[in-house]
Amino acid sequence: MIFYFMVFSVFILYYINKLTNALCLVREIPEDRQDKVFRWINVLILILLISSFVEISLALN
Repeated sequence: MIFYFMVFSVFILYYINKLTNALCLVREIPEDRQDKVFRWINVLILILLISSFVEISLALN
């Protein structure tokens, strides 16, 4: 199960970063602020993925 969740997580992170890049291009966010936007979104997505993994692990036990 851990392997499948890790593959799923990598796919989600890649796709979210791709969408974030599109957002930065459409909104014309300056280069210096893009790092903060990417960092903030990635941290939030990682928190979401970790809490989802914990919830799924507890549900299976």
